[in-house]
Amino acid sequence: MKQSIARRGGMTAAICLLWAGLATLASAQEIVMRCDAAQTAADFTLSDTLHTVHGSFQGTRGEIHFDPALGKVSGEIVFDATSGHSGSAGRDRKMHKDVLESERYPEISFLPDRVDGKVSPQETSTVQVHGMFGIHGAEHEITMPVVVKLEADHWTASAHFQVPYVKWGMKRPNALFLRVGDTVDIDFRAGGSLVSSPVP
Repeated sequence: MKQSIARRGGMTAAICLLWAGLATLASAQEIVMRCDAAQTAADFTLSDTLHTVHGSFQGTRGEIHFDPALGKVSGEIVFDATSGHSGSAGRDRKMHKDVLESERYPEISFLPDRVDGKVSPQETSTVQVHGMFGIHGAEHEITMPVVVKLEADHWTASAHFQVPYVKWGMKRPNALFLRVGDTVDIDFRAGGSLVSSPVP
């Protein structure tokens, strides 16, 4: 009887050690989030004295490496600056020529470097992501709240933030009798495949 209890106790201890080992292995996994360009876009909203302008930019590529144990993140998400459109050919020409100078600066990018908050493997999480936002040939430090959801082999993320484009050196696209704001609201969304790899 005592030997049976001892054997069961030994098996229980072995199972506990196995789960502890699996937990340690899981925490040593780096999450790699690859962007699907078809699921990645940034909508913008800009108000003037008469109405509100809506438009979007298309994502082109991106890959994010995230270590959930340490909150470290690296990689980039890139958008095609020349793809920006608002539904008005004349307005879009002015945006690309005078504001974005998109022929000269054809990419808009975000390079994350830190995540504050916990990303749950089972539920939707909201975290603060810090990084550098590249636009119009310069990089600017920014922190944004990001809603992220991780599934078995897929991920999605969304964020809302403001870009003070005038402060960042771009021209305000004013016209006769119209005056637009000096910040633009951005609604970002992305998604793609999710893989894990051992952290070096």
